[in-house]
Amino acid sequence: MVYFTLMCVMIIATGVHGKRWLPSLPVENGCYRASPEVDIFRVEGEAVILHFPIFMRTLELRDIAPPPAQYVISRNNGTEQTAYEDKGRVQQHGGELWLLPARLSDSGKYTCTYRNETFCVTGSITLHVYESYSADVKALSYPWSAKVGENVEFHCPALGRFNKTGRPIEWHKDFNSAPLQPGRATLTIPAVKLSHAGVYTCRLTVLINNLQYKVSRAYLLHVEGSDSAVTTSVPVVTKLSGPGQPSSSTLSTVIMKPPVIVSPIDGTIFESSHGSGLELFCQVVTECQLADSTAVTWLVNGQSVESSYLDRRALQGGRRVTRVSGRCQIEVRFIISAITEEDEKTEMKCVTQNTGGKQEVVTMLRLEDTTFTWLVVGVVTASCFLMVVCVFLYVLFKPKSKKKMDYILARQSSTFSV
Repeated sequence: MVYFTLMCVMIIATGVHGKRWLPSLPVENGCYRASPEVDIFRVEGEAVILHFPIFMRTLELRDIAPPPAQYVISRNNGTEQTAYEDKGRVQQHGGELWLLPARLSDSGKYTCTYRNETFCVTGSITLHVYESYSADVKALSYPWSAKVGENVEFHCPALGRFNKTGRPIEWHKDFNSAPLQPGRATLTIPAVKLSHAGVYTCRLTVLINNLQYKVSRAYLLHVEGSDSAVTTSVPVVTKLSGPGQPSSSTLSTVIMKPPVIVSPIDGTIFESSHGSGLELFCQVVTECQLADSTAVTWLVNGQSVESSYLDRRALQGGRRVTRVSGRCQIEVRFIISAITEEDEKTEMKCVTQNTGGKQEVVTMLRLEDTTFTWLVVGVVTASCFLMVVCVFLYVLFKPKSKKKMDYILARQSSTFSV
């Protein structure tokens, strides 16, 4: 009875508090593990601030860590784990790690841990530091696709954690020293042309601890000539010769097939509950010789993730290329840290394109209907409450019965007579 009462009290408290049931976290090395953050790609010599939005959101949804919670950020280099303080080139400030500036040796996996007397929770992020943008421009750039004639507008992304100085943001194309539209925070390209394709870099100076550091971000712009997929023919000269015949040259054609999106399926509707996170993968199969030039990107309501209303809550991860059955598969991750009512019927589109053609897949986000769930919780809560009240009233007003005690006196004897 006591166990049943406690269970009912817990259900009632859950219903009154209004918290939703959340999936359990996996356990690794004795700690609960949140989903990993999207990989970060940065350039050596610039200021880098690592933060853990998915990890922090996991703690917030579960009411695990109060606002003054203490976090430990460490890096595991394979042999030993290094923790950081609030001074020096690499500094920890709360749940953030500042690299002032970043070096090539800073590349690696970083872990943020919250621990109390009973349990611990960890989150992780992987940082990739390159010598320059030319080292791997695809990894360091935000992909952007546009059609001929469209207006393109670039905003310098992922700068919310920096204090900007009074110096203007400079934009550069294809790493040229001469800036484009000097002094403007936004770069606008009206009626984009095929010649506008390339790498656009924004550079600025930020102020950290009264010291100035450089920060830059880059977009890789792909311009499409038409809406329909274009089949590209590549001429290849081959030599044909037979018995008794002179060698001659003929021209054959290799057809470059367009990339194919194998996941998700066009028209898929993803359902998720309010407050939960969502992780999607766009998987594209293409010829391996075209893998490097194949662009794969996510769009939110027709806009890039950085320019959409989801900018603060969503991230597009880096690309991963694997070989599958003689072809190459490209995978790009898309993460939404927390779903809200605003996300109902949001259109999420995966777009891929190379010289062989283009394909896109449209999916939609829908909030789960929790009416039935809350109805069941309400019925169970009401039933438990009535049961507890009935038991309490029964115990309180139960009539007391008078017990009659009868005693039989018998003489004790150590012997028996027959």
